[in-house]
Amino acid sequence: MIHLYYGDGKGKTSAACGLAVRSAGAGMRVLFTQFFKNGSSSENRILSGIEGIDVVMPGEYQGRYKNMDDVRRNAVCENYRAFMRELISKAEEYALIVLDEAVSAYGYGMFAKEEFLTFLQKEGVNREIVLTGRSPLPELLALSDYATEMKKVKHPFDRGVTARKGIEF
Repeated sequence: MIHLYYGDGKGKTSAACGLAVRSAGAGMRVLFTQFFKNGSSSENRILSGIEGIDVVMPGEYQGRYKNMDDVRRNAVCENYRAFMRELISKAEEYALIVLDEAVSAYGYGMFAKEEFLTFLQKEGVNREIVLTGRSPLPELLALSDYATEMKKVKHPFDRGVTARKGIEF
Protein backbone atom coordinates (compact mmCIF):
# COMPACT_ATOMS: atom_id res chain seq x y z
CA MET A 1 0.00 0.00 0.00
CA ILE A 2 1.02 3.60 -0.43
CA HIS A 3 1.47 5.76 2.67
CA LEU A 4 1.46 9.54 2.29
CA TYR A 5 2.64 11.78 5.14
CA TYR A 6 2.27 15.41 4.12
CA GLY A 7 1.69 18.95 5.32
CA ASP A 8 3.46 21.86 6.93
CA GLY A 9 3.83 20.25 10.35
CA LYS A 10 6.68 18.41 12.01
CA GLY A 11 6.59 14.63 12.00
CA LYS A 12 6.53 13.45 8.37
CA THR A 13 10.06 12.09 8.33
CA SER A 14 9.75 10.94 11.94
CA ALA A 15 6.65 8.88 11.06
CA ALA A 16 8.43 7.38 8.05
CA CYS A 17 11.45 6.47 10.23
CA GLY A 18 9.20 4.87 12.81
CA LEU A 19 7.56 2.71 10.18
CA ALA A 20 10.99 1.75 8.79
CA VAL A 21 12.12 0.63 12.26
CA ARG A 22 8.88 -1.25 12.89
CA SER A 23 9.13 -3.03 9.53
CA ALA A 24 12.78 -3.99 10.06
CA GLY A 25 11.87 -5.26 13.53
CA ALA A 26 9.30 -7.52 11.87
CA GLY A 27 11.99 -8.96 9.61
CA MET A 28 11.08 -6.92 6.54
CA ARG A 29 13.74 -5.48 4.24
CA VAL A 30 13.59 -1.68 4.03
CA LEU A 31 14.97 0.89 1.59
CA PHE A 32 15.17 4.42 3.00
CA THR A 33 16.11 7.42 0.89
CA GLN A 34 15.77 11.21 1.07
CA PHE A 35 15.56 13.90 -1.57
CA PHE A 36 16.71 17.51 -1.01
CA LYS A 37 18.49 16.49 2.20
CA ASN A 38 22.19 16.06 2.83
CA GLY A 39 22.05 12.62 4.43
CA SER A 40 23.78 13.69 7.64
CA SER A 41 20.75 13.93 9.90
CA SER A 42 20.49 11.81 13.01
CA GLU A 43 17.87 9.43 11.61
CA ASN A 44 20.19 8.36 8.77
CA ARG A 45 22.98 7.61 11.21
CA ILE A 46 20.82 5.27 13.31
CA LEU A 47 18.78 3.75 10.45
CA SER A 48 21.92 2.74 8.55
CA GLY A 49 23.00 0.70 11.57
CA ILE A 50 19.78 -1.31 11.78
CA GLU A 51 19.84 -4.75 10.23
CA GLY A 52 17.43 -4.93 7.32
CA ILE A 53 17.46 -1.20 6.50
CA ASP A 54 19.42 0.09 3.52
CA VAL A 55 19.89 3.88 3.53
CA VAL A 56 20.69 5.07 0.02
CA MET A 57 21.03 8.71 -0.98
CA PRO A 58 20.68 10.10 -4.51
CA GLY A 59 24.24 11.44 -4.73
CA GLU A 60 25.79 14.65 -3.55
CA TYR A 61 23.61 17.12 -1.65
CA GLN A 62 22.42 19.88 -3.96
CA GLY A 63 20.63 22.19 -1.54
CA ARG A 64 17.06 23.45 -1.46
CA TYR A 65 15.16 23.60 -4.71
CA LYS A 66 14.34 27.29 -4.34
CA ASN A 67 18.06 28.11 -4.02
CA MET A 68 19.08 26.28 -7.20
CA ASP A 69 19.71 28.05 -10.48
CA ASP A 70 18.42 26.52 -13.72
CA VAL A 71 21.69 24.72 -14.46
CA ARG A 72 21.74 23.13 -11.01
CA ARG A 73 18.02 22.24 -11.22
CA ASN A 74 18.53 20.48 -14.54
CA ALA A 75 21.50 18.52 -13.20
CA VAL A 76 19.60 17.50 -10.04
CA CYS A 77 16.57 16.56 -12.14
CA GLU A 78 18.69 14.26 -14.32
CA ASN A 79 20.30 12.75 -11.20
CA TYR A 80 16.96 12.18 -9.43
CA ARG A 81 15.42 10.60 -12.53
CA ALA A 82 18.36 8.21 -12.93
CA PHE A 83 18.30 7.47 -9.19
CA MET A 84 14.56 6.69 -9.30
CA ARG A 85 15.07 4.36 -12.26
CA GLU A 86 17.70 2.51 -10.23
CA LEU A 87 15.36 2.29 -7.21
CA ILE A 88 12.53 1.07 -9.41
CA SER A 89 14.77 -1.68 -10.78
CA LYS A 90 15.57 -2.82 -7.20
CA ALA A 91 12.06 -2.42 -5.75
CA GLU A 92 11.30 -6.14 -5.64
CA GLU A 93 14.15 -6.61 -3.14
CA TYR A 94 12.27 -4.61 -0.49
CA ALA A 95 9.06 -4.95 1.50
CA LEU A 96 9.06 -1.24 2.43
CA ILE A 97 10.41 1.67 0.43
CA VAL A 98 10.60 5.09 2.07
CA LEU A 99 10.92 8.04 -0.30
CA ASP A 100 11.36 10.99 2.06
CA GLU A 101 10.57 14.33 0.37
CA ALA A 102 9.50 12.53 -2.81
CA VAL A 103 6.26 14.57 -2.71
CA SER A 104 8.35 17.72 -3.17
CA ALA A 105 10.62 16.20 -5.81
CA TYR A 106 7.58 15.01 -7.76
CA GLY A 107 5.85 18.36 -7.40
CA TYR A 108 8.91 20.19 -8.73
CA GLY A 109 9.01 17.87 -11.76
CA MET A 110 12.22 16.19 -10.67
CA PHE A 111 10.89 12.72 -11.49
CA ALA A 112 9.61 11.48 -14.83
CA LYS A 113 5.90 11.82 -14.04
CA GLU A 114 4.48 8.78 -15.86
CA GLU A 115 7.37 6.56 -14.82
CA PHE A 116 6.90 7.50 -11.15
CA LEU A 117 3.11 7.09 -11.22
CA THR A 118 3.43 3.72 -12.97
CA PHE A 119 5.92 2.64 -10.31
CA LEU A 120 3.50 3.61 -7.53
CA GLN A 121 0.54 1.90 -9.20
CA LYS A 122 2.50 -1.32 -9.81
CA GLU A 123 4.60 -1.56 -6.68
CA GLY A 124 2.00 -0.12 -4.31
CA VAL A 125 0.17 -3.46 -4.51
CA ASN A 126 3.32 -5.53 -4.01
CA ARG A 127 5.00 -3.66 -1.15
CA GLU A 128 4.64 -0.71 1.19
CA ILE A 129 5.75 2.65 -0.22
CA VAL A 130 6.04 5.74 1.95
CA LEU A 131 6.03 9.23 0.44
CA THR A 132 6.62 12.37 2.48
CA GLY A 133 6.55 16.07 1.69
CA ARG A 134 4.56 19.27 2.03
CA SER A 135 1.99 19.66 -0.74
CA PRO A 136 1.04 16.52 -2.66
CA LEU A 137 -0.44 16.92 -6.10
CA PRO A 138 -3.96 15.44 -6.46
CA GLU A 139 -2.75 12.33 -8.27
CA LEU A 140 -0.53 11.36 -5.31
CA LEU A 141 -3.43 11.78 -2.90
CA ALA A 142 -5.64 9.70 -5.20
CA LEU A 143 -3.07 6.87 -5.38
CA SER A 144 -2.41 6.73 -1.65
CA ASP A 145 -4.02 4.16 0.61
CA TYR A 146 -3.05 6.06 3.76
CA ALA A 147 -2.98 9.87 3.72
CA THR A 148 -1.95 11.62 6.91
CA GLU A 149 -1.71 15.40 7.04
CA MET A 150 0.72 16.88 9.55
CA LYS A 151 -0.58 20.35 10.34
CA LYS A 152 1.49 22.89 12.21
CA VAL A 153 -0.47 24.55 14.97
CA LYS A 154 2.52 25.84 16.91
CA HIS A 155 6.28 25.46 16.41
CA PRO A 156 9.34 26.93 18.17
CA PHE A 157 10.63 28.17 14.79
CA ASP A 158 7.86 30.79 14.95
CA ARG A 159 9.73 32.24 17.97
CA GLY A 160 13.06 32.16 16.18
CA VAL A 161 14.27 28.83 17.56
CA THR A 162 16.33 27.09 14.90
CA ALA A 163 16.29 23.35 14.18
CA ARG A 164 17.74 21.30 17.01
CA LYS A 165 19.88 18.20 16.55
CA GLY A 166 18.08 15.05 17.62
CA ILE A 167 14.68 16.77 17.46
CA GLU A 168 14.32 18.30 13.99
CA PHE A 169 17.34 16.67 12.37
